Amino acid sequence: MTKMSRGLRNCNPGNIRIGSFRYKGEKSKSSDSEFRQFESMEWGYRAMFVLLHTYAIKHGCYTLRQIISRYAPPTENFTEGYIRRVAHATHFLPDETISTTDGATMTAVVAAMSEVENGVKADMATIWRAWELFVVDFRQK
Repeated sequence: MTKMSRGLRNCNPGNIRIGSFRYKGEKSKSSDSEFRQFESMEWGYRAMFVLLHTYAIKHGCYTLRQIISRYAPPTENFTEGYIRRVAHATHFLPDETISTTDGATMTAVVAAMSEVENGVKADMATIWRAWELFVVDFRQK
């Protein structure tokens, strides 16, 4: 029997750490002391979209290299390997500018990041439902 990854158990496919900001769909009480827990995978993926979009608008991260270097810093991760895996899966160059408001781009990026984080392919239908939750609040911002 294969053990489910922590990110999938927490409905937090991006393994987003607990912090002061509260996401929509985040459980009010977490049984995990380090990572956020969400009500469903859709809310967990939505949180990834929100976080990556925040990286773009507040921190000027517009490439896979910039985004992933902030998301999975070298102090905690093999960041270059992470960047290479996401670039390979999405067919974006590491230093190519991407748009955090483009659904096709971001669903591919988040799916690839989820696979790196959890070791299994992401369900694209779930990711697209999460994208719809994201665009309700963030379209054209």
